[in-house]
Amino acid sequence: MMQTMMNVLVATAVAAGGQGVDVRGDLEKIVAGDGATAALARVSDGERTWTGAAGVRDIKRGGRPSPGGYFRIGSVTKTFVATVVLQLVDEGEVRLDDPIDKHLPGLVPGGEQITVRQLLNHTSHLYDYMSEPGYSTNRWRGDARFRSYQPRELLKMAFAKKLPDDGKWRYSNTNYVVLGLLVEKLTGNPYGEEVERRILHPLKLRRTLVPGNRAGLPSPHAKGYEPMPDLVDATRMNPSLDWAAGEMISTTADLERFMSALLGGELISKKSLQAMRTTVNTGEGFSYGLGLQAYQLPCGTVWGHSGELIGYLTFAFRSDSGKSMNLSINPSTRNPSTEEVMGMAIKVFCGTADQRRS
Repeated sequence: MMQTMMNVLVATAVAAGGQGVDVRGDLEKIVAGDGATAALARVSDGERTWTGAAGVRDIKRGGRPSPGGYFRIGSVTKTFVATVVLQLVDEGEVRLDDPIDKHLPGLVPGGEQITVRQLLNHTSHLYDYMSEPGYSTNRWRGDARFRSYQPRELLKMAFAKKLPDDGKWRYSNTNYVVLGLLVEKLTGNPYGEEVERRILHPLKLRRTLVPGNRAGLPSPHAKGYEPMPDLVDATRMNPSLDWAAGEMISTTADLERFMSALLGGELISKKSLQAMRTTVNTGEGFSYGLGLQAYQLPCGTVWGHSGELIGYLTFAFRSDSGKSMNLSINPSTRNPSTEEVMGMAIKVFCGTADQRRS
């Protein structure tokens, strides 16, 4: 959900400077420049870990946000769902090149020609239901934000329109709604229960949730806002409109543990991890694998995913060297710029300005 903001990350970030893993000053600048009401970060260079927060928990009541607070992770949910699908591939329940019609017959128009792999890497050309007015959780929806949605209701909206078959890569939340239903068909359980059983419990991610129809976040959390043009409180909402495409809640520490386990080979086989990291060109400033984004920085590739859900922006990135950056931002009257966000990433992953020029 962060494609518009992220499409020029690399080009704009290279000039940013700084040393070490302490990004406190960067967080403070984002808040001071009205890019956020609150910002949380957890960064690691493989040996040292730094956590911090800036801004206020509540613009009316104040209070310092907790660096370990909860937040909505938006499309980072897709990486969890993709991991479950690849576990099912490892178990022989499904193959990546199976047409989705084999497992969910008649559900997807043209499903005999759309593979599981194409759903995972957004090359299916299925229309994104969130493109429709009132169907995006990135925008203010008034009282409708408390409405409950069913997955097949979302697909009905998506399948009413078709995308041009122009060969272009197109990000579509519809893909992951279909994948959530695939998980349920293959396991006989709600997709969220499979995420919990296969990922959250084994990794002891006790502060990561699949909320379903629950509107609130656990405490502590910083409130999320939307400029209308004055800031309105957008914290409470029913996230079922996102479902398997973006409903989850987590913390920076849990996201760091998840990405470390996934990319370190703890959750899926070597073959599946290789498939997950096999990317397609998007034309958006990053390449996309199976539920993973890959960014080419001056010092190498950074893997992970970004997410957006009204009031919350999330960035969960890790390099093969073991360095990581997990960031949650509550936008204020503007979204933080690409320079601000990726300036922090360059510090974490690439070190000093002199090192980047060499």
